[in-house]
Amino acid sequence: MDHLLASAAREGKLTLKNADAPSEQSGVVVLGMGKLGACELNYSSDIDIVVFFDPEAGIVSETDDPRSLFPRLMRRLIRILQERTGDGYVFRTDMRLRPDPGSTALAIPVEAALLYYESRGQNWERAAYIKARPIAGDLAAGEAFLGEMIPFIFRKYLDYAAIADIHSIKRQIHAHKGFGLVAVNGHNVKLGRGGIREIEFFVQTQQLIAGGRMPELRCRRTVDALEALHEARWIDKATSDELTSAYWFLRNVEHRIQMVRDEQSHVLPDDNADLLRIAHMSGFETTEAFSEAVLEVLKIVERRYARLFEQEAALSGETGNLVFTGEDNDPGTLETLSKIGFERPEDIAKVIRIWHYGRYRATQTDKARQRLTEIMPDLLKAFGASRRGDEALLRFDRFLAGLPAGVQLFSLLKSNPNLLLLMVEVMSAAPRLAEIIAGRAHIVDGMLDPALMTEIPTREYLLERLEAFLSGAEIYEERLDRLRIFAAEQRFLIGIRLVTGSISGFAAGRALTMLATLVIDEALQGVLAQMQEAHGLVDGQRTCVLAMGKLGSSELTAGSDVDVIVLYDCDDPLSMSSGPKQLDVPRYFARVTQRLVAALSAPTAEGVLYEVDMRLRPSGNAGPLATRLAAFEKYQLNDAWTWEHMALSRAHPLCGDATLMKDTGAVIDAILGRPRDQEELARDIAEMRARIERDKPAKSSWDLKLIPGGLVDIEFIAQYCHLACHVPRGEVGGCEVMTTDDVLARFAPGVMPEGDLEVCRRALALYTDIAQLTRACLNEGFEPDTAPAGLLERLCKLADCPDVGAMEAMIADLAGDVRAVFRKLLPAAGGATG
Repeated sequence: MDHLLASAAREGKLTLKNADAPSEQSGVVVLGMGKLGACELNYSSDIDIVVFFDPEAGIVSETDDPRSLFPRLMRRLIRILQERTGDGYVFRTDMRLRPDPGSTALAIPVEAALLYYESRGQNWERAAYIKARPIAGDLAAGEAFLGEMIPFIFRKYLDYAAIADIHSIKRQIHAHKGFGLVAVNGHNVKLGRGGIREIEFFVQTQQLIAGGRMPELRCRRTVDALEALHEARWIDKATSDELTSAYWFLRNVEHRIQMVRDEQSHVLPDDNADLLRIAHMSGFETTEAFSEAVLEVLKIVERRYARLFEQEAALSGETGNLVFTGEDNDPGTLETLSKIGFERPEDIAKVIRIWHYGRYRATQTDKARQRLTEIMPDLLKAFGASRRGDEALLRFDRFLAGLPAGVQLFSLLKSNPNLLLLMVEVMSAAPRLAEIIAGRAHIVDGMLDPALMTEIPTREYLLERLEAFLSGAEIYEERLDRLRIFAAEQRFLIGIRLVTGSISGFAAGRALTMLATLVIDEALQGVLAQMQEAHGLVDGQRTCVLAMGKLGSSELTAGSDVDVIVLYDCDDPLSMSSGPKQLDVPRYFARVTQRLVAALSAPTAEGVLYEVDMRLRPSGNAGPLATRLAAFEKYQLNDAWTWEHMALSRAHPLCGDATLMKDTGAVIDAILGRPRDQEELARDIAEMRARIERDKPAKSSWDLKLIPGGLVDIEFIAQYCHLACHVPRGEVGGCEVMTTDDVLARFAPGVMPEGDLEVCRRALALYTDIAQLTRACLNEGFEPDTAPAGLLERLCKLADCPDVGAMEAMIADLAGDVRAVFRKLLPAAGGATG
């Protein structure tokens, strides 16, 4: 390339900025594709390259048009590389991987190329660009071009529609080349069944699916990608090892085939004598031993490839007839639907005909209906096997009716049988989660994370994914929108874990709280940066968010609002901020609080992060939006009511300045550790419980929060134990996060008998499991008469009860035991608490 550019410069066609390194800053991008890009060339490979140029690079003379000059230079380059002379040739060169090669020049402007890939790029082109590498020309411009291509190659959302397209390429190869059987003589080790291309497609497909969210999968070399897929747990070690070994074996055979005549051939000889030659070159003494080894490798590859791609479903077979054409019902189809488990087969057949007629946007295209037809047997079997399958399938129908497109979803379900079963479980048990899927189709992507059912979403787990999702977003508003998308997806996935029983109610509360912590922290940092830009800083300023309520005790549920107090400190509370638009200290931190609340609760196209409740701040709604730590301490020591100290017992510093968080924790510790009159404390708490019971009684026996002996009773018992003990919470002071169960375990043993403590903790665990699951699955309160069948089944399993009636009786008995403990511990409640 340097030679070509230098030659063009001598002819006066180019003005080079660096004659010693003509390619630098030339704006000419030469990408090696395929095996050249991945450093995987064969003994007799041709090379695939594509060339782009920047017409505005300023190196082309005024008399020449870069759109004609650079294609001429590329024709000269190809001639130099592949012209045969007495000394042979350099490389056979193929440039057909450029955009629309039948109608474009050999070199294309960068902007035109990017526009093509954005608007018309195909999945096979995405796969090709996985291996792309700048090899000549302006290398910096090449890297920049590939950076621009990343959103095209690796989608931010998992892309299962690509699987069908990539597999169709393989089927076309088989149809065109006739590679229908695994053999040895005459077998194509690259394109045939069990060949190198199947290993490459196996890898590239999964890179396309997950590479947008997992940058570590964006490897050029096939064997590196296999290792990365294993490390990311997309494939197991056996698959990685088998395919890596098979790849190197087949590549070695391929090299030896090409060594014989220096031809780009991948076909084993038909003749046994020629085959023996290849066998000897490969280290085998006989054709039989060689053939046996080749067949074993081909079958391993074919088996692994088939598991990923070849899940073709027939319209009849073991399941029976499934025909949904015409206006009239097919008798055999109705019989099949009944046998599968549907109670109203005529109604189900009518619904499915609506899908096939394309009356929904999701099924209007031929491709969508084709994909739907392919998954129909498995879809119907899965729904039919669920309890009240008719009801679940009708919910899936409502989901389809609101879906803007269906190809992606149907392809995804076809490629992931486990996901199909999970989707059925959601539709049969969790209408709230089903609505979320309908409104945010891409949210299903997260259900494919291999770690979904095996890893509890810890801080590290969530932070790693949040940082990856926010990468590249620099503008404040864009980061907030990405936060909203991320939070919605993770809340959904925590709900999925609850529905499947992968995590307990306690674990879900901790996960939802940790998610809120990371999101609020990110929003706070963005708000502080915006404030600094607009209004400067206050000398010595420190800001933190104090978590209260269920956020403070790490017990958030789906749809919970967040109770917070914004605290601050600074050198001089009477000073002004340093920026061009100065604010006094109270207004400055009030503005911080307003912006934080807006960031969290303002409705946008991506939804709302959290509803924010700040009524627990000193003096409630009558108090300032942000509170200086010294004022907070003074209020809590001198003016706070008992109920405010009860609320404070659940608090912990959530995020913000680390030193202020530590100071706040020390203040909380000091307040909670003060000696109290236990009789007065018991009387205050009992009176408060009686007032709640009078003013806001339980709506039904399933209102586990407010029923006598419910969650409020247990929380008040825990808070009494905590305040009555008047001891610090732990070595790290008030920064320690303690759930209600943690408080009972630490403080109750010195206050109440062991048997009473066991009653409270057992009831708390059951109530929490039920409350977390029902709130994840339902938009309204739980009532057995209207709850989905799948949810009732899951709840009975949670409670280890044969039916809902037995579960209700068990809860009534347990609530009675808790209320008895409450009365014993807080006798001032007397008859007032019933």
